[in-house]
Amino acid sequence: MAETKKYVRIKKASIEGAWYADKLGQIFEVYYENSVALGAVCYGYYSVLREDAEIIVTEKRPAKVGERVLITKPSPMGKQSYKTGDIFIVNHENTPAFGGVRTSDVTGFIGPKEYEVIVNNEIKNEEADEMKIDLNAMGYDELLAHGDAVMEAIKKRTFQEGFQAAKQVQRKLAKMKTSINTQARRDEIVEQAKADVEKLANKYGYYYAYGRNPKAEFIVNCEKRTVVTILRWIADGQIVARGIAKAAPSDCFNVHIGRAIALRRALGLTVPDEYLNAPQPTEVRVGDVVRGKYADYYYQLCREGELGDDSYEAKIREIADGKYRYVGGGYDFIDDADLTIIDDSREEVGE
Repeated sequence: MAETKKYVRIKKASIEGAWYADKLGQIFEVYYENSVALGAVCYGYYSVLREDAEIIVTEKRPAKVGERVLITKPSPMGKQSYKTGDIFIVNHENTPAFGGVRTSDVTGFIGPKEYEVIVNNEIKNEEADEMKIDLNAMGYDELLAHGDAVMEAIKKRTFQEGFQAAKQVQRKLAKMKTSINTQARRDEIVEQAKADVEKLANKYGYYYAYGRNPKAEFIVNCEKRTVVTILRWIADGQIVARGIAKAAPSDCFNVHIGRAIALRRALGLTVPDEYLNAPQPTEVRVGDVVRGKYADYYYQLCREGELGDDSYEAKIREIADGKYRYVGGGYDFIDDADLTIIDDSREEVGE
C-alpha cells in the first residue's frame, strides 16, 4: 500500500501575529490534526488554524496519466522552473525512467522523488454523503442525545489525537537529544586531541626530556584515511621514532584524533580509549566530507558503468534554505538526504 501523507497549504492568517502570516501559498507536512488546528512541520512543530488552511492528501507512488501531482522536493534541471507546492496534471508516465512524469506545464520531466500523487477526494465525499444523518427528521430529545454524543466523541478524539501527537514529538525529541549528546561528546574528544597534540609537540612539553629537542612531523593521507607521525632530531634530521593511525572503514576520519593517536604511539605513550572508540558524528556541518547515494531514477538514466557505482562523495560548502550545498556544485534537500559523514576534520573552516 502506498504511503499516505497530508499537507497544509496556507490560505490566510486570521489571527494577527500568526507565525504563518508571511507564508501564504506555501505547503507544510501535517504531523497531527484535531477539530480546531493542524500541526505543521516548519523547522519545528507549529499549529495552523483549520479555517486558515487547505488540506492536501497525497500518496507516495508513481503517478498515472491524468492524475494530479504535488511538487514536494523540487529539483529542476536546466531551464525548468517549478517550486514546492506547485500542482501539475500528468500527461506521460514512467518517462524517461520508472516513476518519471511529464506535464504540459514543464519542459522536460519530473523525477519520482520530486512529487507525490494527490488523492482524489471526490469518491470519499460521495461515500460520506451516503452516511449523512437527517437531522431534520429527528425529534428534539433525539437531537439533544445526538448532540451530547457528538460533543463527547469530539472531546475524546481531540484528547486521543493530542496525546498521540505529543508522544510522537516526545520520541522525536528524545532521538534528537541522543544525537546531540553523541555529537557533543565527539566534539569534546576532538578538542581534547587538539590540546594533546599541542602539549606533546611543544618543545617545552614532553619532547624537552629528549635533550636535543626532537621535532614531530605529521603526514596526512585523507584518501587512505591515515596519519603518520615521524620524530626527528632537529640537529641532524635522524629519525627517532614513528607512529601511525588509520581509521577503520566504518569510522569517520578525523585528522585531529589521528594526529593524537599517531603521536602518542611514536612516543610510546598509552592511547586513551576515547580516541580509539570516539562516537561517530551525527550532525552534518560545513566543511564535512560526506558520502551520498544517487537517486534511483537518475542512476538508471546513465549507461551501465558510467558512474562506477551509485554513490558519490562531496564536501559541504553551505547549509541553507533546507539544502546541503556542495563544493563544486550540486545539493541535496536536508529532509530527503541520506548522507554518511566520512571526514569531519574541517581544517579549512577553522575547526
